[in-house]
Amino acid sequence: MIVMLLGLLIFLGTHSVRLLADDWRSARIQQVGALPWKAAYSAVSLLGLALVIWGYGQTRLDPVWVWQPPLGLRHAVALLMIPAFVLLVAAYVPRNHLKTRLGHPMILAVKLWAFSHLLANGRLSEIVLFGAFLLWAVADFRAARRRPRPPIAAPSALGTAATVAIGLVAYGIFALSLHAWLIGVPVI
Repeated sequence: MIVMLLGLLIFLGTHSVRLLADDWRSARIQQVGALPWKAAYSAVSLLGLALVIWGYGQTRLDPVWVWQPPLGLRHAVALLMIPAFVLLVAAYVPRNHLKTRLGHPMILAVKLWAFSHLLANGRLSEIVLFGAFLLWAVADFRAARRRPRPPIAAPSALGTAATVAIGLVAYGIFALSLHAWLIGVPVI
């Protein structure tokens, strides 16, 4: 569990720099430049993510159960992940109504992902993992909503339709094959 906690600290800590020390972050970007900052940020984030994945895998070898979730909650996760995938895609597809309306759809996707997985997982490591991401996403979304939003292009029906279609296809691929292959747990 210590490796996973260290990974969470590094990964979520890196992703909280703007949340906790925006002025320091801006000064570092000004000092070293945007590209070197992004490279260092990405390297540290990847290290944290690798530690989270490795540490989580280790916790599955000797699980500590806190509660046994009802089997039906797995269906709730499957349903909640549909809008989570659409929101994740909305962060990247230009000119869609979701991004225009919500402002930060990726953070909302993380909230849905973490919350839904908290429902269906009862091991201590999973509660810590998904709980940490949920707490981070709640704090980050609140902070992001307070920052001024940069101007974005007007949304279009095509952008929104593409967002939903890509999100649904990505969800289908992930749910039907990738989740079991990557995580070792079939979706349903």
